[in-house]
Amino acid sequence: MYGYDQKFAERLNQLIERDNLGRFDLARATGLSSSYIQRLRQGYSLPRVINLIAIADFFHVSLDYLLGRSNDPLRHP
Repeated sequence: MYGYDQKFAERLNQLIERDNLGRFDLARATGLSSSYIQRLRQGYSLPRVINLIAIADFFHVSLDYLLGRSNDPLRHP
């Protein structure tokens, strides 16, 4: 079974590829460092909640989707 760190990394990489972005693009857009983005992409760690929200907001997806708790990327009220 995947841990949240691996599922998050998988989803993050899918979203980055979907939008044809590089880690520098995401870093610039979210205010995170490119080395931190790289560690997240490799599954070495999970972001702090505030950074997780910034990434989800940037890609317009739900936190549950980003963490692999749902396959529905849409945010629901």
